[in-house]
Amino acid sequence: MKKIFQLSIFIFCLSSAAYGADKPEERTFRISKNLTIFNSLFRDLDLFYVDTLNYDKMIKSTIDNMLEKLDPYTVYMPEEETDDLTFMTTGEYAGIGAVIMKKDKDICISEPYEGMPAQRNGIRAGDIILEIDGKNIEGLSVNDVSALLKGTPGTTIKLKLKRSGEKKTLDISFIREKIQVNPVAYSSVIGDKIGYVMLSEFTDRAGIELKNAISEMVKQHQIESLVLDIRNNGGGLIDEAVKIVGYFVPKGTDVVTTKGKNKEADRTYKTPLDPIFPQMKLVVLANRSSASASEILAGSIQDLDRGVIVGERTFGKGLVQNIRPISYGGHLKVTTAKYYIPSGRCIQAIDYSHRNEDGSVGHIPDSLTSEFKTKNGRKVRDGGGIVPDTLTKDDRKLNIAYYIFAQNLYFDYATLYVQNHPKIASPAAFILSDTDFKSFSDYLIEKKFTYTTQTEKYYKELLDMAKYEGLDKSANDEFTALKAKLMPDVTKSIAENKAEISELLSLEIIKRYYYQKGQIQYSLRTDKDLKVAVGLLKDKGNYLKILTK
Repeated sequence: MKKIFQLSIFIFCLSSAAYGADKPEERTFRISKNLTIFNSLFRDLDLFYVDTLNYDKMIKSTIDNMLEKLDPYTVYMPEEETDDLTFMTTGEYAGIGAVIMKKDKDICISEPYEGMPAQRNGIRAGDIILEIDGKNIEGLSVNDVSALLKGTPGTTIKLKLKRSGEKKTLDISFIREKIQVNPVAYSSVIGDKIGYVMLSEFTDRAGIELKNAISEMVKQHQIESLVLDIRNNGGGLIDEAVKIVGYFVPKGTDVVTTKGKNKEADRTYKTPLDPIFPQMKLVVLANRSSASASEILAGSIQDLDRGVIVGERTFGKGLVQNIRPISYGGHLKVTTAKYYIPSGRCIQAIDYSHRNEDGSVGHIPDSLTSEFKTKNGRKVRDGGGIVPDTLTKDDRKLNIAYYIFAQNLYFDYATLYVQNHPKIASPAAFILSDTDFKSFSDYLIEKKFTYTTQTEKYYKELLDMAKYEGLDKSANDEFTALKAKLMPDVTKSIAENKAEISELLSLEIIKRYYYQKGQIQYSLRTDKDLKVAVGLLKDKGNYLKILTK
C-alpha cells in the first residue's frame, strides 16, 4: 500500500497541472475520483488476477507512463536511484572510477578514469568482468553490474577479470573510494596568451574548478583571451552557470529569470560577486548537444555582448527542473518553470504542452518566434536554442567510419594494439602510421566486417512497395542498377574514408595511454571550431565588430 500512496502524490501533481484552471472544489473532486478508481482497480487485480503481481514494477511502470506524457525531464527516481541523483548534482559517487559497457554477452571496462582506483590498480579498457566480490555477473545488465561496483568508500572490492592476450584470469583487489569527476575535462594554453577550457557539466563544483583553471593560466602564462568549450555539455545546476557568467560581467547583472505556474518558481538570478576576469576576451564554443545550463551561459554571454558564440545552434532546452523529495526515499525531478535570458527570450525549441494526435511534439516554427535585442542592439530570436554569432558546420557524413564505431571495432582493435605497443608518442605528436592503418584494414576484413546503410534499408522498403504495387518487374533493370550502386564495397570505402577512420582509431588508441585528457588534446589538433575561435581572438577588430554590429 505504501507504493499506492506514493503514486497518489504523482496523480495529484498531474491532476493539478491538467486542471489548473478548475475551481478548487472541482480539482479536489477530480483528484479524489481518479485515486478512488485506481485504488479499486489495483485492489481487485491483487485479489483476482490469475498470477502473482509484481507490485513495485507495476507501480513504477504506471508512474513512468504517466510522466512520459508530460516532458522527458519530469521523472520519478525511487530510493534505490539516490546515488544517480547525487552524481547528477555533484559529479560524485563511491566506486572504482571506471565506465563499463555491454559488449556482446559480456560486461567490460570501457574506460578507466585517470588517477582513480581502477586505473591505479592496473585495470585496463577492454578487461571483461567475470566476478565482483565472488559473485558471477553472467547475464546481469550494465545497471546491475554498476550497482555491484559501487559501495561504501573504504570497502574492499574483489574483481575477477579476463584480459585479451592473457591465458589466466586476473584477480585484483583494491579499495573503493569517493569518486568525483572534475567538470573541467581539460585546460591548456593554445596560443599567444590564449587559454582553452573544456567544461563538461554544471555540477556543484563547476564554477570553482573553472575559476581555478583560468586563474592558473593567468598566473602562469598571463593569458588575456579564453576559449570556453561547452560543446556536448548537457547542463546541470543553474546557480553554477550564473556564477560562471559572473566571472566576466559586473556584479548584480541579471543572467536568467525563471517563470512558472506557481509564484515560488519565479526568480531572477543575478551575478553574486564582482567579476574576476572583467577584461578577458571570450569565445564560447557550443553545438547541438549544448543544453540547459550551457544555453543559459552561452545565451547570457551573447545577450550581454560579453563574448562571441561559435559553433552550431544549441539544443533548445529552456525548461527548469527542481528535485523534490517524496515518500519512502524517492524523488521527483519535475519541470516547474521556463527560463528567460537577459534579452527576455526563452530558447525552448519544443512545445511539450501541445502534442499532436499521435503523441509527438513539434519544434516551434520560425514564423512563430519573436525578435529580441542584445545589450548593444543586435537582433536575436527566441524559440530555437542559441544561434551562434559565427555559425560552423559539421561536414562529416554517415559513412563507413560510423558503422565501424557502432560495432565497437575501433575499441577491439585498440585492445589488441596495446598488447604489441608498450608506449606511443604524446597526443601532440602521435600519427597513425600507414602500416598501422593497413593492419586495421586487414583486421576489419578478417572480422568479415560489413554493414547495412540507411539508404540500403530504404531501398528494400522501396522494392517491397514496388512489388506490392506490381512495379518491380517493369523497373527491374533500374532496381538492379540502383542496388549495385548502394551495396557497400568495404575495401573501397575504407580507402575513401581513410582520414576519418584514422582519426577515430587514433582517438581510441590514445585514450588507452593518455586517458580522457590525451584524447581531448589530440582532437583539438584538427578542431575546426577551435581554429575559428582562435582566429577571432587574434583579430581584435573582427571580434569587436561582431559584438557591435
